[in-house]
Amino acid sequence: MFLKFSLRSVFYGAGGGNDIQWCFSQVKGAVDDDVAEADIISTVEFNHSGELLATGDKGGRVVIFQQEQENKTQSHSRGEYNVYSTFQSHEPEFDYLKSLEIEEKINKIRWLPQKNAAQFLLSTNDKTIKLWKISERDKRPEGYNLKEEDGRYRDPTTVTTLRVPVFRPMDLMVEASPRRIFANAHTYHINSISINSDYETYLSADDLRINLWHLEITDRSFNIVDIKPANMEELTEVITAAEFHPNSCNTFVYSSSKGTIRLCDMRASALCDRHSKLFEEPEDPSNRSFFSEIISSISDVKFSHSGRYMMTRDYLSVKIWDLNMENRPVETYQVHEYLRSKLCSLYENDCIFDKFECCWNGSDSIVMTGSYNNFFRMFDRNTKRDITLEASRENNKPRTVLKPRKVCASGKRKKDEISVDSLDFNKKILHTAWHPKENIIAVATTNNLYIFQDKMN
Repeated sequence: MFLKFSLRSVFYGAGGGNDIQWCFSQVKGAVDDDVAEADIISTVEFNHSGELLATGDKGGRVVIFQQEQENKTQSHSRGEYNVYSTFQSHEPEFDYLKSLEIEEKINKIRWLPQKNAAQFLLSTNDKTIKLWKISERDKRPEGYNLKEEDGRYRDPTTVTTLRVPVFRPMDLMVEASPRRIFANAHTYHINSISINSDYETYLSADDLRINLWHLEITDRSFNIVDIKPANMEELTEVITAAEFHPNSCNTFVYSSSKGTIRLCDMRASALCDRHSKLFEEPEDPSNRSFFSEIISSISDVKFSHSGRYMMTRDYLSVKIWDLNMENRPVETYQVHEYLRSKLCSLYENDCIFDKFECCWNGSDSIVMTGSYNNFFRMFDRNTKRDITLEASRENNKPRTVLKPRKVCASGKRKKDEISVDSLDFNKKILHTAWHPKENIIAVATTNNLYIFQDKMN
């Protein structure tokens, strides 16, 4: 499924203080224009050390890449990411009770912090969450008394002497095995999973409910948020994303399709229907339109690593909220404001419902999110500078410096600008991830995974 190309070229990017020069590092995935639906990447996630990078796709597969050890002879090159393990996480299912097909598409992957030699991750489709163990094996036992080398059992009466079995070296094998399956707890489609900072519990959220699970217990979960009205005709909003606070194990947030974020404290009550804080920005009457409610829907919410801020992504912007200030965000960054005049056609082709994700860099100083035409945006919180970069095979010539991309909204177009009318809305970057410790980013286009890194001096 994954082919590897190693070209290098340079992007200029906004960095903390000194500008980062972004270099092309790798691209994974087939080159064909004819993309199989199953190969479309649906989630991207680095583990806590950044050594492993997992992707999930619409075909229910999880592919894990491992960063190679740094090459001492090539000082300009950090370790590349190569395929470490590929496994089928979910299969298509059928709900006979409701006559509904359940897609195998992986909605989210979340890594657990490493506690021993093995790695653990949670993956989920619309209905079922699975805990996977990824472990290495480089030795095999030999010299059984009751078994032949090919696995057949011996007749015990033929054994005349006893041998002590020994371990012999073998080629490295990476095994993925499902350790827990958490099923039958969601009536609606799961959109989020988030591991608690106690590393014992996690939450899963669907359109109307949030459940709290223990990682060791699969047959029951606690419902901690339920916004389902008694009469479904009175339904006015749905839950779009949820996440636990990175340090405070009793605190979590969830966002809604109305553009609000609710912070809940599990110490207050068992059912957190009453929020502790409500983060909402008053609407600007001058921007009111038929599409206002659709574009204010929050598609992603992420706490900063410090736990002081949270970032939300709606259709046109990224907002940074201080947890101590509920009435408005402390920072707002326009991702593609030039699309405001195109909302009618984006509504007709359903692009207005695209769910863009966002991520923080390791020091919380830069935020990143995707856009259309395979563009992705970075915003430097210190210098207030922003940049548009492109994930494209065409531009990745070895060591060539690439200028930032600019979109011309109206008027006369400059030579290096791209007109808003020529943007390709089928090429979109919904999923991005930032290495927790280094300036290495992973960006998913339709079926390709691009890895970029800063240019090393």
